[in-house]
Amino acid sequence: MTPKDKKLAYTIYLYLGALFITSLVVSNLIFQKFFYWNPFGDVTIFGAPIFELSVGILPYPLTFLITDLISEIFGKRKANQIVTAGIFASVFSMGIILLANVAPAIESSPVNDAIFEKVFALSPIAVLASMLAYLLAQYVDIAIYHFWKRITNGKHLWLRNNFSTFLSQFIDTFTVVLLLCVFKVLPWNLFYGLVISGFIFKIIIAFLDTPLLYLFVYILRKRFKLTAGQEIALEA
Repeated sequence: MTPKDKKLAYTIYLYLGALFITSLVVSNLIFQKFFYWNPFGDVTIFGAPIFELSVGILPYPLTFLITDLISEIFGKRKANQIVTAGIFASVFSMGIILLANVAPAIESSPVNDAIFEKVFALSPIAVLASMLAYLLAQYVDIAIYHFWKRITNGKHLWLRNNFSTFLSQFIDTFTVVLLLCVFKVLPWNLFYGLVISGFIFKIIIAFLDTPLLYLFVYILRKRFKLTAGQEIALEA
């Protein structure tokens, strides 16, 4: 690979990492707003309407698409590095929010202390729950992805993309809803409904993003002349 190609590959990895970290941090900041979308009519699961979801779930599936893409093109180590960086960014952002919450608002401030605290007070708890769930889910996703990559000798991209995502998304959804209920952010009567609704939503997105993964992998393989299963080795 030429120096020019290495520089381009590193730039692509950098921007994928930026998209990943932004999606992760934003999902933790906006999670307190819920919306309702039910294409199946008035159907409920354990008393909770299907797809009664936090808006924080909207950017979340993008993070799994990005780690699968990084895993495929740049390897397991680089995917794990991005996950670790995302967790650090989430914790750091919560530190800033806690500091901002301590600083008293002036009388003419468009957002007063009460509004700011109402919007962001639960964010540190959400980040703790999300961080624990996300660490477990993403590392499981990456491990299973590369397990299937070895088994299939780099073929059947759809198989490792979906199989790794299904299990990791269930672990993530179950763990984060469980912890939010334990911390009394959410009521226990919504537990089963939110877990099932969140998992179904994420599985649908996983199916929909498979063509996108194929497209991006095809473009990058063609640009860098990679064979199936071949990865770009970036410097640590």
